[in-house]
Amino acid sequence: MRKLDNNLMRLFKLKVEMARKRPLFRRQEWFRYKKLGTAWRRPKGKHSKMREHRKYRPPVVDSGFRGPRAVRYLHPSGYRDVLVHNLKELQSLDPAVDAVRIASTVGRRKKIEIYRNAVEKGFRVLNFGEVR
Repeated sequence: MRKLDNNLMRLFKLKVEMARKRPLFRRQEWFRYKKLGTAWRRPKGKHSKMREHRKYRPPVVDSGFRGPRAVRYLHPSGYRDVLVHNLKELQSLDPAVDAVRIASTVGRRKKIEIYRNAVEKGFRVLNFGEVR
C-alpha cells in the first residue's frame, strides 16, 4: 500500500464509508419483468415518478453520491490505476504515485517486456498474475 498523508487517508476512509452506504441503483421496474435486468438505465418517461425523484421510488444516480474528489479514481492500494499499452507510456509515469495495469490488447512477448521494465523501475503491476 502506498504511504498516504493524513488528509488523504481520512478521505480514503470516507470514500470507503460512502461507498458502503451508497444505494444499489437499479433500473426502473426491474422487479416487475424478468427480461429487464437490474443494470442502471436512466428513467426518461414523461410521467415517470422515478425521474421526478418521488420519495417512494428507488434513488436515481446523482452527482451527490460521488466520493471525495482527491481520492476518486484511486486503486484501493492508494495508487493511481494507469493502463499501459507500450514501454513509451511507462516512461512518463511516476512509480511513487502510479500503479501499472498492462492492457489486454498487448501480446505475450511485449507484455513480459513491459512487466520486467515496470518491476525494474519500481512500479506496482496490478494484473501481474495474467502476464505469465
